[in-house]
Amino acid sequence: MYDRIDDKAQETVSKRLNLTLADAVFYALERWADAEGRPTANLAAFIVEAAVKQAETENKIPPDPKKI
Repeated sequence: MYDRIDDKAQETVSKRLNLTLADAVFYALERWADAEGRPTANLAAFIVEAAVKQAETENKIPPDPKKI
């Protein structure tokens, strides 16, 4: 498992998540992904990963109790 998302530890399995977005948010995300020439889901995953990294840096995410 990861201590932090940017640690390239031993975790190699990607997880799936279903996400429901408002139509306007989805279509904006789709336009953004099209402008960058990438799949919408790939851009969404990138955005979520960046937000988690920032939240970890700001200590907004509690530590993993298994690692304490």
